[in-house]
Amino acid sequence: MMMLRVRSRDGLERVSIDGSHMTVSQLKTLIEDQLQIPIENQTLSTDRNLLLAKSPDDFLRFTDMTDPNLPLSSLSLSHGSILYLAYEGERTIRGGPAVTPAGSFGRKMTVDDLIARQMRVSRQEKSHCDSVSFDRDCANAFQHYVNDSLAFAVKRGGFMYGSVSEEGQVEVNFVYEPPQQGMEDNLILMRDDEEEKRVDAIALGLGMRRVGFIFSQTVTQDKKEYTLSNVEVLLAAQLHAESELKEWVTAVVKLEVNEEEGGADVHFEAFQMSDMCVRLFREGWFETEIGPEDDPKLSKMKKEVVVGVKDLKEVDNDFFLVLVKILDHQGPLSCTFPIENRNVETTMRALKTHMDRARSLPFVKRISDFHLLLFVARFLDVTSDVPALAECVRLQSNVPEGYELLIDSMANTC
Repeated sequence: MMMLRVRSRDGLERVSIDGSHMTVSQLKTLIEDQLQIPIENQTLSTDRNLLLAKSPDDFLRFTDMTDPNLPLSSLSLSHGSILYLAYEGERTIRGGPAVTPAGSFGRKMTVDDLIARQMRVSRQEKSHCDSVSFDRDCANAFQHYVNDSLAFAVKRGGFMYGSVSEEGQVEVNFVYEPPQQGMEDNLILMRDDEEEKRVDAIALGLGMRRVGFIFSQTVTQDKKEYTLSNVEVLLAAQLHAESELKEWVTAVVKLEVNEEEGGADVHFEAFQMSDMCVRLFREGWFETEIGPEDDPKLSKMKKEVVVGVKDLKEVDNDFFLVLVKILDHQGPLSCTFPIENRNVETTMRALKTHMDRARSLPFVKRISDFHLLLFVARFLDVTSDVPALAECVRLQSNVPEGYELLIDSMANTC
């Protein structure tokens, strides 16, 4: 005995058959007997798009099971396989109410409803990113600022830049912090397109690219029973979708208070937003208006999705997270120059202080700091000079005299 699953506009049902040696004609007879759908009203296919057909003419496109003598074995069907069934007319589902169709769909079933029933949210077991490794200096610079200066009272975020190996290993070598407004429960990025062009030009010369986003949670969130809030899921999904990088990483820095020992520890965690999460965001399923009464550990959907065996409009945020292993390394760049868009504006005096402090080093080594390059890039051509100077840093080669004279003159203007 063998069981096939049959999906129609009425949901998923089961049909018992003797084996895969049976023909399409014999299967239709069993469907008529077990599901009370007349043979002449049945259209069968292994193609799920059959359920989106709207007219008898549409049904004619699905020909894989039109031959009545075709054995089921030739369709590679086995125990538990799914077939798709469209039919016209009325039927009474055993144990259920009568269904009166309108056209090829039931009166209460629209195309959107059908798609929604097929939108299943489940945990993604494996990420596309094998691991993420942070340059120790850039990671420390970020966490020291949110810990020492901001005291984890407001959120802070930054874009991570580095490389991705063929094995899916992400390496983060610098963090760019865009203009932003951090609050206790939200983070608003006030992105500067011109500045981001300079950042991307530097990354191009360094042989790097944008690989993820890092942000801090506030100390008050330590008491909440969630990993990411619904607001954080929305931002993470938006940036992941924007990147179009399958290995894109979302990193979180948090302060975990240890009440027994009377102290607190800074923790880094890394995730990928699941493929389904990114898809739902791109297709506009998320409710983006979040009120103070909404549970932060649940993401609201505009339409019901299937979670387990339930149709829900609220999904636990943890369903959207795929854990990524964290490593560390010593990257090629220093991180001692003042970081952009923080509380204190970077000045020419900061450039002079930095250059004087590293005077004993070769010139290319003195400028091997992303944040210094970003400061200098404001005075260079973004399409040619900026990537050319960054390439000198990548190769650790001699810096052309013109760039060296410009940077020295800038440092000596204060």
